[in-house]
Amino acid sequence: MITMTEIAKLTKVSQPTVSRVLNGNMNVAPDIRERVLACAKEHHYQPNALAKGLQGSQTYLLGVLLTDISNGFFADIAKAIETEARKHGYSIILFNSNYNTDSEREYLDVVRRYRVDGVLAVPMRETSDVWQGYAQNLDVPVVAVTRQTKGLDSVYVDHAEAGRMVARYLLHQGYQQYLFIGKDYDLKYVGFRHTLSAQGKAKNVSNIVYQNDKQMKAALSAYLPCQKQRLGIFAGNDIYALRILNFLRELQFIVPAEAGVIGFDDTMMARYLNPGLSSVSQPVEQMAKEAVSRLLYRIGHPGKHPLWDCALHASLVPRQSS
Repeated sequence: MITMTEIAKLTKVSQPTVSRVLNGNMNVAPDIRERVLACAKEHHYQPNALAKGLQGSQTYLLGVLLTDISNGFFADIAKAIETEARKHGYSIILFNSNYNTDSEREYLDVVRRYRVDGVLAVPMRETSDVWQGYAQNLDVPVVAVTRQTKGLDSVYVDHAEAGRMVARYLLHQGYQQYLFIGKDYDLKYVGFRHTLSAQGKAKNVSNIVYQNDKQMKAALSAYLPCQKQRLGIFAGNDIYALRILNFLRELQFIVPAEAGVIGFDDTMMARYLNPGLSSVSQPVEQMAKEAVSRLLYRIGHPGKHPLWDCALHASLVPRQSS
């Protein structure tokens, strides 16, 4: 790749003049400007974004930190963010923490070294003070995506509302027992449980934390024989839901006659599975658009501003699994 110094030698002008031309300074003689630009084009000159960052100018790079790129939902989010960023002349650098706090901290250090203009992140611990410290150390704007995060601008789906929506659907479909697969502090479960409790079903609601396939199958093997009524299962994401469906088949439960399953995220595998998986759909494109827009606003308007809380609405897509 050709450098500014090499362009200067080829065009017989000074390196500072080449720098002014390539950075858009119009105070250069037209003939020199044309010569430099023609040389840069001929030799496929590309600016060094990292060097620009070290000089204190914009790099037009956004850091994107996700928790699990193997989850189709986060892959969709990354794609939508990249598409939206490109509309505004930005590129992204993608990092995957894989739900590992050490990796998350390490990648945030890398983001800082790259001198990105801003960061879009899915924090692992959105309610802790740790993330506020991380964000302050980055010295660039940070917007949280998919999760309402303490001390940061946030764009997310109201998970408690989504849980309430799933509970109402299962009640309407005639299920009498209810199981949530995921952490008990997950707001999806909070909304799910509260709605069912308000309908007098508190004793009919259970929760199993998904740890690994072997333990999950063992937990279901112990739980399912005790259920004498039709069971509605709400899984914290589509990956959990697909594994639950597989376990139900192995345990010879008929879906949805004896047990119905609803996932969360409405990923491609949910849409094309046969029979189809019922799932809660999140507005991925809108989420990406709102998050990128807010981050670019922060980049263009440095200083203190009121925190921005953007709660979006999900929708339930019923299919054959429920």
